Amino acid sequence: MSNLKAISIDGIVVEVDPAMTIIQAAEVAGVEIPRFCYHERLTIAGNCRMCLVEVVGGPPKPAASCAMQVRDLRPGPNGEPPVVKTKSPMVKKAREGVMEFLLINHPLDCPICDQGGECDLQDQAMAYGVDFSRYREPKRASDDLNLGPLVATKMTRCISCTRCVRFTTEVAGITQMGQTGRGEDSEITSYLNMTLDSNLQGNIIDLCPVGALTSKPYAFTARPWELTKTETIDVMDALGSNIRVDTKGREVMRILPRNHDGVNEEWISDKTRFVWDGLRRQRLDTPYIRENGKLRKAGWGEALAAAAAAMKGRKVAGLVGDLAPVEAVWSLKSLVEGLGGHVECRTDGARLPVGNRSAYVGNAAIEDIDSAKSILLIGSNPRVEAAVLNARIRKAWLGGAQVALVGPAVDLTYDYHHAGTDRAALLALVAEAQKAGPDGKAGVVIVGQGAINEADGEAVLSQAMALCAATGAKLLVLHTAASRVGAMDVGAVTEGGLAAATEGAEVIYNLGADEVEIAAGPFVIYQGSHGDRGAMRADIILPGAAWTEENGLFVNTEGRPQLALRAGFAPGEAKENWAILRALSAELGAALPWDSMAALRRALVAAHPHLGRVDEVAETAWQPLEVKAPAKAEFRLAIRDFYLTNAIARASALMGELSAMAAERAKPALAAE
Repeated sequence: MSNLKAISIDGIVVEVDPAMTIIQAAEVAGVEIPRFCYHERLTIAGNCRMCLVEVVGGPPKPAASCAMQVRDLRPGPNGEPPVVKTKSPMVKKAREGVMEFLLINHPLDCPICDQGGECDLQDQAMAYGVDFSRYREPKRASDDLNLGPLVATKMTRCISCTRCVRFTTEVAGITQMGQTGRGEDSEITSYLNMTLDSNLQGNIIDLCPVGALTSKPYAFTARPWELTKTETIDVMDALGSNIRVDTKGREVMRILPRNHDGVNEEWISDKTRFVWDGLRRQRLDTPYIRENGKLRKAGWGEALAAAAAAMKGRKVAGLVGDLAPVEAVWSLKSLVEGLGGHVECRTDGARLPVGNRSAYVGNAAIEDIDSAKSILLIGSNPRVEAAVLNARIRKAWLGGAQVALVGPAVDLTYDYHHAGTDRAALLALVAEAQKAGPDGKAGVVIVGQGAINEADGEAVLSQAMALCAATGAKLLVLHTAASRVGAMDVGAVTEGGLAAATEGAEVIYNLGADEVEIAAGPFVIYQGSHGDRGAMRADIILPGAAWTEENGLFVNTEGRPQLALRAGFAPGEAKENWAILRALSAELGAALPWDSMAALRRALVAAHPHLGRVDEVAETAWQPLEVKAPAKAEFRLAIRDFYLTNAIARASALMGELSAMAAERAKPALAAE
């Protein structure tokens, strides 16, 4: 028997879950209802009254459609579906009245407001308001808040929809914003004028339906209709958040989130949103060759010839950086292995098993967190390693999930059971689970890179897999490098890890690996986008495109291949990464068998078919590792500083400022004498 309930909205009859509100049922019916305070991912506030509708047979006044459920509607006299009207004279008059009230104190500063052109208040005033105002009294003004270097405030424009308050409290898990006062004295404010302490705070810019909260770094630089919009993928962490990059000419002006329920819902971290100024600074835009200890500019022909001469007849090792697309990794692997060398992507020393996808990706999807009843974190701080994933765990916790942590105690924005800080605590949990057997509850075990980048990493991973086998939980390996899973998938690994790959190497080809120290001795060819640690050690520098400047595949932490699309062109002489490797292979007399990205992708998908199924999480066969005992040691976290994890972030002045602020905030507070 179906438990759906029929409802008629503007003559369109739809069957919906009775727990749905009228505004949700209207979306199913394809009927638009205006709103300011309602947002499907936040709790219902019901305080803007813009979504008023007429319920036939109900009270003789408009009803707020965001706060009334379909189950509360009365059927017709003969059992007909309840009738809701959204275009009746009553509704039209009510909307005009609400809009007039909203605009009473709103300043007339649309021409200088950053929200102009993408403002809900502008759009809805045009669609549902009237073309005059009866209000002649002085307008109210409010003081602006200092929320930090990311969010600019103009609180006189605020319409008290409370979306920012609900987001920071419910999703971000901080309690620094709220509403004080009553009547015309009510205003949104921050507790004791504190700046926001969250790495998800930029999302309130998108949520604000007016120009009260705007982006400080983007302020007054562009209008939305001047921007070219490119839908792509984020590489600041391994979550693979779906983003939109807005460019003006060759410059990236801002980065916004796109909705993807399976990955990032519609949130992105502050590093993802504001790192774009790092794309302009410290860029490598021409090849360099080191002579007499100093780098000098060179042409492409000279640089490629010098690189080929250095590589010929010598032992070559390839290192894969954290931001490399799969195509570039595949090209490097094909080139270096063709010369008899080895390639390695696990530059942080992570003991990820070669060829066992269930052990380096796991078998859980990110969406499984939503329905999990128990979540265990091992050696991970998801608030820093994948801030948006942490918000998802918080949502599961709010829904009743039990969260436990093995590793250093950190503030995760939700309560958790701290099972211990060392390997012994993990072994105790495994023993307890094996004794109790499967509990029938949906569970997820999340293993951080901090747990597996020590010498006993594979033993820790084997214990996590044993725990999953005992409880019936699913495993998710939380990576910190965007390129890692894709590189593991195409086999850019060497048995024995980094030491085995580089042992005895006379030439090291470094594809954007800036987080690894290369000892003196080998000749280093560096291919990357920024003048970071890798370029400092290089003997030859080949300038490559950053991730917004070339098309590329990235496989996220759950094993979902996603396409990053080019939003602009690389500066100066810099070229696409796969094309540099193709040109170098020709110079070496061992040309790679593709001349275009399309041919390269065909070869790649032929060798690894799952990479052709974009946006699908491939089924991974469960291959448990041989259970080994780990060492007796504490777990350490993989990321020390959230804001400075890669070359682009380190080139960003804003990320440097945020990092300094976070360090200052972390210092113990001094008592006043």
